[in-house]
Amino acid sequence: MSKNPTGRHSTAPAHTVPTSTGEVATSTRTMSRGRKIGITLFSVLAGLIVIALVAAGFLVYVVQRSFPTLDGAVTAKGLHSQVTVQRDDRGIPTITADDTHDLFFAQGYVHAQDRFFEMDFRRHVTAGRLSELFGESQLGTDKFLRTLGWRKVAEKEVGLLSPDAKAYYQAYADGVNAYLADHKGAALSVEYAILGVQNPGYTVEKWTIADSLAWLKAMAWDLRSNLIEETSRAQLAQNYSQQQINELYPKYPFEKNPVIVPTLSTDVPTAKSPALSVDTASLQWKKVGSVIEAASALVGNVGEGVGSNSWVVSGDLTESGKPLLANDPHLGEAMPSIWVQTDLKCRTVSQACPFDVAGFGFSGVPGVIIGHNQKIAWGFTNLTSDVADLYLERVQGDKYWRDGKLVPLQVTHETIEVAGGDDVDLEIRSTNNGPIISSTNDDDASIAEDPYVGTGGTVTPPANMPPGDTAVALKWTALTPGTTAESIFTLDLAQDFAGFRAAAQQFDVPAQNLIYADQEGNIGYQSPGKLPIRGAGDGSMPQPGWDSKYDWKGFIPFDKLPVSYNPDSGYIVTANNAVVGAGYPYFLTNDWDYGWRAARIGALIKSTSVSHKLTIDDMRAIQADTDFWIGKKLIAAYQDLAVDDKDVQAALDLFKMWDGRNDVNSAAAAYANVVWDELAQDLFSRREHPAPVTGQGRLFLVVDTLLGQPESSWWTNEKIGVSDQRAMLVKAATDAYHRLVKLQGDNLDRWSWGGIHTLTLTNATFGSSGIAPLEWAFNRGPFAVGGGSSVVDATGWVIGEGFGVNTLPSMRMVVDLSDLNASTWTNLTGQSGHAFHPNYNDQVDAWQHFEGLPWPFSPKAVKAAATHTLVLNP
Repeated sequence: MSKNPTGRHSTAPAHTVPTSTGEVATSTRTMSRGRKIGITLFSVLAGLIVIALVAAGFLVYVVQRSFPTLDGAVTAKGLHSQVTVQRDDRGIPTITADDTHDLFFAQGYVHAQDRFFEMDFRRHVTAGRLSELFGESQLGTDKFLRTLGWRKVAEKEVGLLSPDAKAYYQAYADGVNAYLADHKGAALSVEYAILGVQNPGYTVEKWTIADSLAWLKAMAWDLRSNLIEETSRAQLAQNYSQQQINELYPKYPFEKNPVIVPTLSTDVPTAKSPALSVDTASLQWKKVGSVIEAASALVGNVGEGVGSNSWVVSGDLTESGKPLLANDPHLGEAMPSIWVQTDLKCRTVSQACPFDVAGFGFSGVPGVIIGHNQKIAWGFTNLTSDVADLYLERVQGDKYWRDGKLVPLQVTHETIEVAGGDDVDLEIRSTNNGPIISSTNDDDASIAEDPYVGTGGTVTPPANMPPGDTAVALKWTALTPGTTAESIFTLDLAQDFAGFRAAAQQFDVPAQNLIYADQEGNIGYQSPGKLPIRGAGDGSMPQPGWDSKYDWKGFIPFDKLPVSYNPDSGYIVTANNAVVGAGYPYFLTNDWDYGWRAARIGALIKSTSVSHKLTIDDMRAIQADTDFWIGKKLIAAYQDLAVDDKDVQAALDLFKMWDGRNDVNSAAAAYANVVWDELAQDLFSRREHPAPVTGQGRLFLVVDTLLGQPESSWWTNEKIGVSDQRAMLVKAATDAYHRLVKLQGDNLDRWSWGGIHTLTLTNATFGSSGIAPLEWAFNRGPFAVGGGSSVVDATGWVIGEGFGVNTLPSMRMVVDLSDLNASTWTNLTGQSGHAFHPNYNDQVDAWQHFEGLPWPFSPKAVKAAATHTLVLNP
């Protein structure tokens, strides 16, 4: 077998870093409750062993052992016929097979070649089995994840798959296992050699269908919408008034920012019967307390900047006369990237073998999640609808109160295996609303200790509480089996808007905005998924679980969900903003993203299309936009404010010539963002009872409102000695100047936003080990970037925690429906998960500089771009 040469860089999907407190983060991401976490995998002795290996040069050999074979021919037992795997210089595979079994078998084989350690790590996370890998330090995380029960739900979903879809997943698993049969330990990935220092008895298990399905639960958790806001409001109620909470969480600014579907389309193609059959009769919501799933910190924070941009423009506005579709999902920074790129082709496209599709997917999961086939293209952004609620429960012993009666808790026990330690028994308790999570999560425990409830902006202590102890249970749409795993193939095979809608109907969690374009010139939008109809509550605060009037009453019928088809405007923008206006008959959420990105994208589409017809370069230019909405408000706020300190005044003078853009080399942007950080902390988090500063889009609106209310009590903060608006503005400007001097010196000409706003790509496991040689081997960066939170170039950072990037566009794509070969795509890091492989981070530079990399699709274009060809033989 030939091996490709050693390189410096590579890529793979996002991993999570768990902690003993039940938290998990993706690289530098923080957990859902905002606490930063790390992972300590080794003792000092283990570190010394690794250093010795590096010094001896042995690690080079171990690293290269796991690089995949890219050329020649190999035997893969289980194939029906020969399969061709062509890779370009970025290692992106085009897999061509005679039948669907071989197509997905080969996809599994290739994913295992490139990213098996990531796949193995992910399945341990989703099953709550991290302690088996890393020992007792991960026990708290495993308890939380087992309580959530993703793995159990995934196992139930296997039984819901249609025969065709189940065959695809099984073929994929067989391909993974064919690779595992010939590769063991360090030959799979260098991580296994390192892991063996601490856990020498670890044995890799065969891959299963449930392993694939469980990762989709993890992504649903990462995009679970407003659970953080619900928790924050519940905690704020312990110290703040209802009015103050309403001021901190204002309603969506419909007068300022757009909705996705201002007018629901009615004349749209009916959703076809899916290309793959599914038993929908078994998919109705059931209040089964034994289903154990919930909020977990699996893939990191749903924190600052997690969301996405997507938009589609019709041929009326484009140079080619055909639609253009752009998408850049915002997720936590990760090394390797969350995404893998894939092109799946049946050698002869027919009813028996219908796939010809390319785009982005997840390692461990067959098919393409976002991309295009030969007829249509699609993109996703998070719908941000409220699909998860906290319920207060009153518990007495092994029972809980329900409509005036004590009913039995559903109790299960699981055994957690611990590397180097004794097994641990875990008791999981559930009510009709879902698993009780307050026993495994500190924030939920604090809510149980001092509970508040609320609906429609009201906040009160719960009334008529039955006797007993208070606990918090989680109800979430992903806690019951669904059909998202099926929808991937329905989407890959869709040929028109009706087929696209059929896939959207199956895509139940996570709830996404789906945009569409086809080669016939049509564009469209469809809300998918399982969106609950609530009873007495609205999900903005915890609800009384002992009263059934607060139960969910079912789900919004699919034909009543928001849909748009060829709107008169000629374009559709989704950026986590409000989907519909106040006239929509069903409640979706009170916690939309506040729409700054959506408004900016729409404005750029309109202004650009006035001057010329839009091109693919215009789409990428919009993705690169750095307009900082709150920055312009700061310019106005400080325009007539003079300070006595001449150095601080010189810094404020930067605003006079600033265009309000967070460009990477801008000194004014650096100062403005530090001022913004200081001001937000002074207003909210540096108080006797801190208020949350998560969600900068929300704070944009809050602070803009306060700038017009100089008499507001928020301008008084006794803890920092400030009692009026002017004093607080001066303090923020002064503190920001001195802080930036410490970071970049006192020469204003040398200040730059990219100098402090940097991206460090941190490997989720060994990249946070605390062992310098390992971190050097697995991590990359820092890289200077522009953009910011609630900016179209959404490189999010956390107020009060520095300016390092923690969420970002995880990939960027632009699809040209007039010529699919002219489309472009760029991954965050690269295709490979092997550190030092040439494709580990070979796309970072293009991502950093908004370069759209070539995306060949036709067989001729794929052949011209191929630098490696591997033949898989039966």
